[in-house]
Amino acid sequence: MKWFNECYGVYLFGIYLLLNVLDWLTGWYKARVKKEASSKAGLNGIIKKVGYWIILLIAFLIPYMFQRLGKDLLDMDLGYLSALGWFTLANLLINEIRSILENLIACGYQVPEILKRGLEITEKMLDEKEK
Repeated sequence: MKWFNECYGVYLFGIYLLLNVLDWLTGWYKARVKKEASSKAGLNGIIKKVGYWIILLIAFLIPYMFQRLGKDLLDMDLGYLSALGWFTLANLLINEIRSILENLIACGYQVPEILKRGLEITEKMLDEKEK
């Protein structure tokens, strides 16, 4: 996993930050188009994004602590635990992309059909989990 961190880690975090900004902007634009704009909703969106970054921090911090404990106390390599952080980041990346697409569709943009189908499948899976 160390090679992954060194090669792609910075880029993935940068992409996630970019997607955060794009999601907030498309959400703001959607609210303006639908005449539902509110500073409270915008602030809540920003607070939500900060919360996701905190979740991400925790998802990487916990494995790091266990890796240090494993190395120092047990003389074991627990490097594979960092997958928890990367899995969390991957989920958050997908969530941001989904949200951006939903915002664009709500604003009337023509989104490619394959992306719309992906959103529909995701929505069905989430609905089934809630039942």
